[in-house]
Amino acid sequence: MFYWLVKFVFVGPFIKLYNRPRVEGLANVPKDGPAVLAGNHLSIADWLFAPLAIRRRVSYLAKSDYFTTPGFRGALQKFFYSKTGQVPIDRSGGDAAEGALVTAKRMLAEGRLVGLYPEGTRSPDGRLYKGKTGVARVALETGVPVIPVAMIGTNEVSPPGPFRWRRRRVTVKFGEPLDFSRYEGMGGNRFVERAVTDEIMYRLMQMSGQEYVDVYAATLKKAPAPLPIGDGLAPTLPVDSSGRPVGAQGDEPADRVPDSRAS
Repeated sequence: MFYWLVKFVFVGPFIKLYNRPRVEGLANVPKDGPAVLAGNHLSIADWLFAPLAIRRRVSYLAKSDYFTTPGFRGALQKFFYSKTGQVPIDRSGGDAAEGALVTAKRMLAEGRLVGLYPEGTRSPDGRLYKGKTGVARVALETGVPVIPVAMIGTNEVSPPGPFRWRRRRVTVKFGEPLDFSRYEGMGGNRFVERAVTDEIMYRLMQMSGQEYVDVYAATLKKAPAPLPIGDGLAPTLPVDSSGRPVGAQGDEPADRVPDSRAS
């Protein structure tokens, strides 16, 4: 009940009037049944704009910090995220990464619409960063459709830094479901998972118009000095003769964690 009150009474109407979001490709989202919404991640505002465009309820995986902050603020955060369908995960890697994948697969088995951000964290500068393979593993092991979701302009509404909410228009694009049936039975193969992830990221790059950077956003954020962007990092994904992205090296377990909330 609280989810629908937030969506249609408390928050949704304000955002629709204040930011006037444009929505494209809504027909690509199934009216029922499980599916993954795989989106680029520009802002903490992303997880609000995408669900507002859809009549269905969307479930997200949220980093556990949002549920464990002490004090009144922490209790308020926990209440809000829990009641709006967010599911806590520990993103530190290893067994925790496996737990996140199990949680996502469980929600899909329940027929839910699950939102994931392959980049694993917000883009620090508006570009599209290398995707983690967790979303591919979930798709391959469940066989559910993956709908790419391109967010455009949310970083202008709520940019990094102290919380702000600006009056800027946002565009939400829902792409055609991606078909990975050619990889049936190949879940767990790290090279296949990387190829699937790169295909998702390639589609997001096309839809959003973002520049692609072939490095994890989290790596860039943790670097003691700015990493070279340009000749040393591919600006676009390599593709084969058919135009599909060519799979790169596999990932370590920690690189599989599919995030879905801003960090």
